[in-house]
Amino acid sequence: MDNFTVLSHPLIKHKLSILRDKNTDVKKFRELVGEISTLMCYDATRDLPLSDVEVETPLTKTVCKHIAGKKTAIVPILRAGLGMVDGIIQLIPSVKVGHIGLYRDPETLMPVEYYCKLPSDIEEREVIILDPMLATGGSALAAIEYIKRYTDRAIKLMSIIAAPEGVKKIHDVYPDVHIFCAELDEGLDENGYIVPGLGDAGDRIFGTK
Repeated sequence: MDNFTVLSHPLIKHKLSILRDKNTDVKKFRELVGEISTLMCYDATRDLPLSDVEVETPLTKTVCKHIAGKKTAIVPILRAGLGMVDGIIQLIPSVKVGHIGLYRDPETLMPVEYYCKLPSDIEEREVIILDPMLATGGSALAAIEYIKRYTDRAIKLMSIIAAPEGVKKIHDVYPDVHIFCAELDEGLDENGYIVPGLGDAGDRIFGTK
């Protein structure tokens, strides 16, 4: 499938197995979300453009590579996406962070927007949207549509677990958005939750259930 990547690194698979376990406590769950996000970010940023820069080592001068241009912005979808932010900041300390607040109406399963704040130079940055669970795809689609009002640059979506329904919904509208996930699960249940999934990521990250 074009613009869709399942990251199969053994460390990611191992950590994901612990993340799924219903007995994993809040502290461990939160740490694992961050660790998996760091590992995923390594692949999601593999195509960042580079430029040459001259560096003087203790021995001589040499030409090295720097990331070119304005680099990257990450935009977590509140609230569960916040759990992925620190893991990426560890890898890219200078990354700018926007926020989009969306919640899923429990009856219609449609996203409702309640907050949005993006970096002022968002149009100059490659954007990675963060949402641990790509289920129906409604929230991610709404976030993509909002960001596309401000930039025509590349947008990526990084989710730890995805459902086929969500992937299809995104690519039916925006086939140019590259989706990265750690696992593509079987599908959605009657309540719109990913099966086998890991439950409500936001509740498990913040200990609210």
